[in-house]
Amino acid sequence: MPFTKKTAKFAMTASVAALIASTAGASSHREAPGITEQPKVDASDFYMFRSYEAGRGDYVTFIANYIPLQAPYGGPNYFTMDPDAIYEIHIDNDGDAVEDVTFQFDFNNELANDGAGIALQIGDATVAIPLRTAGPITGAASDPLNEIETYTLTHIAGDRRSGTANPVTGAGGATSFAKPLDNIGTKTIPDYAGYANSLIHDVTIPGCDVGGKVFVGQRAEAFAVNLGEVFDLINLVPLEGSIENSRSNDDLVDRFNVTSLALEVPIACVTGDGNGVIGAWTTASLPQGEVEDPSPTYASTSQYGGAYVQQSRLSAPLVNELVIGLPDKDLFNAAEPTQDSALATYVTNPTLPALVDILFRDALGATDNIAPSNLPRQDLVTAFLTGFPGVNQQATVTGSEMMRLNTAIPATPRDAQSPFGVVAEDLAGFPNGRRPGDDTVDIALRVVMGALCHPLPLGAELGIEGAVEDTDSDLINLGLCAPEDAPVGNAPFIDGAPISAAELQDVFPYLNTPLPGATN
Repeated sequence: MPFTKKTAKFAMTASVAALIASTAGASSHREAPGITEQPKVDASDFYMFRSYEAGRGDYVTFIANYIPLQAPYGGPNYFTMDPDAIYEIHIDNDGDAVEDVTFQFDFNNELANDGAGIALQIGDATVAIPLRTAGPITGAASDPLNEIETYTLTHIAGDRRSGTANPVTGAGGATSFAKPLDNIGTKTIPDYAGYANSLIHDVTIPGCDVGGKVFVGQRAEAFAVNLGEVFDLINLVPLEGSIENSRSNDDLVDRFNVTSLALEVPIACVTGDGNGVIGAWTTASLPQGEVEDPSPTYASTSQYGGAYVQQSRLSAPLVNELVIGLPDKDLFNAAEPTQDSALATYVTNPTLPALVDILFRDALGATDNIAPSNLPRQDLVTAFLTGFPGVNQQATVTGSEMMRLNTAIPATPRDAQSPFGVVAEDLAGFPNGRRPGDDTVDIALRVVMGALCHPLPLGAELGIEGAVEDTDSDLINLGLCAPEDAPVGNAPFIDGAPISAAELQDVFPYLNTPLPGATN
């Protein structure tokens, strides 16, 4: 779709409004009671953006992260994917909130030596070893890997269960792709970056004239947040100058790993006949029935059967943690976007600003309610459930919670990106999709208490007639609410845990090499 300076006003509105409902917290780590029982299908983050690797501007990258809070030293079995589950990235390109394209990942774990595993001769007995590798790993075919993890990738056109399914293929028509071993440590895998990069696969996608890329493997966590303090009833003074803005406050980056399902696809292969705006979300599903095996083996500890049932769902960050009420968190994880109207009250009448009022009214010296009073929040309905005309609204509008990306807006090179995305005039950032370096937390802390209601220095950038950048004439109010609706909306809230694109890679799969379990 065409993109002009004037349409930036809508993009800005989408950015700041969407963030009101997504305040600080881990993006989707253990976000619902039920998913805590199934950590291998727990989605933690979902990224979708125009590729900013040099020469890849005609591609869109999807990164679906699973199995959150992986301690680097978490052996000896580490973090394999669930071979009984299916993991999917769904794309709606016509606005009906129903998937038009699905990329389905299905995993298989096998022991070496045709399932017997690597064994050693101990006296007169041949005994299987207890570890996942019997020596250093370099990526060579002769590596002594004891457990081998692979996956298939299927392209489904239409309904995820009844549509037309065809395999995504690799070199020589291969339909199975290798996943690297987790980063056990520098003795086991001396060159992890090189080893993992050798397992970035070039792929042929059904119906696409140009190929793409896929990588599945462990990566370093990229979502920065002062996690412990935030969920301890915001046990900090979240104001600039009152807390140091430092990596030392971050409870995720540089401490934990995740498993990423990363896919780069030509833009033309996902936009279909729509207007160039795509909506997307990721899910993980397990068969409906499970019976525990009283005599478990490596290959099977339970018997599964029946139709697949969705266990996890994620698009925009923080929605299930801090918008959806506790009674409905598991329901949200199981729902499809077409069912989101049943939970709309959580968006139109959010509870989070009221909780912040309870915690900080006295600390901020206020004598009355500091939560924004512009209820019901129809601005959030537009931002979360319909998108904005001219920017991230699809040709057909169906209320649904999806991450939306205007594929016509060019990517911003890594070193020119702002962690504040569209708010900072970087139109290729959140909420126009989401990049790994977009710092949703700091923006959210400011906006949740009503920054959108106050004049913003964006008149010139938004094409307002007569506005001059960096002058008083550049200050505008977007008209969604007024300053009196948000008494502390201009306070400089932060959580003290920054992130920026400069800390991350500028090539696929973008997230950094995972932290090693040992470095001696």
